[in-house]
Amino acid sequence: MIWQDQLRQDIPLDQRRVAATQQPHYRQTKVVFTIGPAVEDSDTLERLFRQGVDICRINMAHADHQWTRDICRRVRAVAARVDREIALMMDIKGPEIRTGKIDGEWQLEEGEQFDFYCDLDRIDELQEEGVRGVSINYPNFWEDVKVGDTMLVDSGLLRLEVMDIQPCRVRTKVTVGGPLTSRRHVNLPGVKVRLPCLTEKDREDIKLGISLDMDLYALSFVREADDLDLMRSYCREQGQQDVRIIAKLEDQSAIENLAEIVQAADAVMVARGDLGIEIPYETLPIAQDRAIKECLRQGKSVIVATHMLESMIQNPMPTRAEITDVAHAVTQQADCVMLSGETSVGKFPLECVDTLNRIITAVEKQEGPGWNDRIELKSAKGLLLRSAVILCQELEGAAIVCFTRSGYLANILSSLRPRRSPIFAFTDDARALKRMCLNWGVDPFFLQFTEDPEETILKAMNALKQHGRAQAGTRLVVIANALLGERVIETIQLRTVE
Repeated sequence: MIWQDQLRQDIPLDQRRVAATQQPHYRQTKVVFTIGPAVEDSDTLERLFRQGVDICRINMAHADHQWTRDICRRVRAVAARVDREIALMMDIKGPEIRTGKIDGEWQLEEGEQFDFYCDLDRIDELQEEGVRGVSINYPNFWEDVKVGDTMLVDSGLLRLEVMDIQPCRVRTKVTVGGPLTSRRHVNLPGVKVRLPCLTEKDREDIKLGISLDMDLYALSFVREADDLDLMRSYCREQGQQDVRIIAKLEDQSAIENLAEIVQAADAVMVARGDLGIEIPYETLPIAQDRAIKECLRQGKSVIVATHMLESMIQNPMPTRAEITDVAHAVTQQADCVMLSGETSVGKFPLECVDTLNRIITAVEKQEGPGWNDRIELKSAKGLLLRSAVILCQELEGAAIVCFTRSGYLANILSSLRPRRSPIFAFTDDARALKRMCLNWGVDPFFLQFTEDPEETILKAMNALKQHGRAQAGTRLVVIANALLGERVIETIQLRTVE
């Protein structure tokens, strides 16, 4: 949670930091950044953490194991030094279709016939004189596509149409030409791809993540709820019983199975890069809106990712469209917005985070959607939490305090989206502490609980004062246990900090 006035321009960028005292506004939408060469040194990480990033994403598509070990140690050391809770997210690469190796660069011309070979051992046999071609790392490719299907290569820069299918060879016609080099990514919009959701590389990466006590995992190309169940089963086989999985929505199947995927996942990422290629691009905003609404309905966290500030990889200022895009995600009440290349390899990573802070702060200060009344709460505890949020919304300037060992209470309170009311979540579990970095509006604290609920509440109130989150007169809506004779009951209490 960030307490700040980031809009002041008289403070140098490297001195803007998480304040130790309560400011006029706190940032409820969380920020995920991707670590890479541009920000991997300790000094830059410290500046990022002081700016208020919440989650560090490690993209295993580009990370080797030794680098990952070094980065995890460094992130945790710097976070401890600046007294920030930073969660580590391992982004699992997942299955992908790529073209094979070619010599140099080929220029594909519009109207040209071009072949794809599905069997490396038979390329000489499959080649036809006068027709260029390249291998593809998907053996079932020729069985799964049909005549008329579209192939998109290199993030859609090349477009081809399937013209003829023979065993282990697919002939296409180039409809949009351009340069082709080795190992370019292939998308097959509308084709049900029969690739396993976990590759051997993914399994080795997950084993590494478990050994490093990773806080969150993002699973790529989730197509159905069973993909998430498979990863959970594998984690249990490796001794990790409790794992938090973020389902990345990246193709049409994920959108078709959205409700089931949200239910099976701990959180969702709208990964707009591949998703915007796999579905008609004009429907991408609709898919994003559907995903956020479904997550709000089911009480799951949601991240909006990819191309948030893409132009700032090279430029110090965002485009007006990017500003509006970020603002729209905040207005839709996404839990997090995510930076990818902007921080991993970009020229202006600190400016990118500062830009997000300023946009989020400006938007959240405006009157927007009220608390989330779409969420389906059926349990008595859920209804109790909703009552606490309603009470807090009626009390100007009040904050919510909860005590949780698993993070469940904080997640539900966050999903209810109490506007302008911070959620101070206290836990005695280090793993739950980091995972709550994902939740909208939640400011997590570590606290050793006592057997006396009243003593625990008083300790929490003192901690808020010490961290500058509350002062004398601050009103708190406290969800806590209380002793009634020899019985422990769950209560909503209205307390005032003394």
